[in-house]
Amino acid sequence: MSQEKPLPPGVILQRDGKTFAARITPPSGQLRARDLEKMAELVRIYEVPAVKLTSGQRIGFYGLSREKINALCDAMPFRTGGHYVQACQGTTWCKFGQQDAMGLAKILEEKYGSIPTPAKIKLGISGCTFSCAESRLRDIGFIGTPKGWRMFVGGNSGMKPRIADELAKELPTEKAIELCQKFLDFYCETAPAKKRTSRFVEKTGIQTIKEKLGLPH
Repeated sequence: MSQEKPLPPGVILQRDGKTFAARITPPSGQLRARDLEKMAELVRIYEVPAVKLTSGQRIGFYGLSREKINALCDAMPFRTGGHYVQACQGTTWCKFGQQDAMGLAKILEEKYGSIPTPAKIKLGISGCTFSCAESRLRDIGFIGTPKGWRMFVGGNSGMKPRIADELAKELPTEKAIELCQKFLDFYCETAPAKKRTSRFVEKTGIQTIKEKLGLPH
């Protein structure tokens, strides 16, 4: 007897107990014409009952059988599951942008989109202090200022919301990426399985984290 093909990462059984949903992750929410055309083609081929934008700049495809959800995900131009990086337009288009949010988001997506971590992580990259990418409500958040990036950790907008703590400020992009790596290394080495950064930072304390990462506090 042949075994069923495993479900792709991030595919979720729906409330009817029979059908599945997949959330596709376009990097930083960016879509090209050919991506939209491909997804429209797949929606028609697999007769997807519902398609919806999610709050995290993902695209949800709902109501498919196990066979169809596997085929849909295999044919999609983007990955399913993993971590997501939410970003505003930054200096690419927005007149308020102070830093290149899309550029930083692209780097972080490539580096951290699929890495193993104790729990899922969400990153929010905002090009100015309007914080359109909800950076203070993300596991790791960056907010652009004229003097560089402010970095926040431990945010969460779930059942027990938490405003992230500021880890550092006035970071050039290279230093922002380095500090992001240091924080993730510390989190992965220290946090128990399934503990989100919100609870990890809350328990550890931001001053202790700064000390461990060699930051002033």
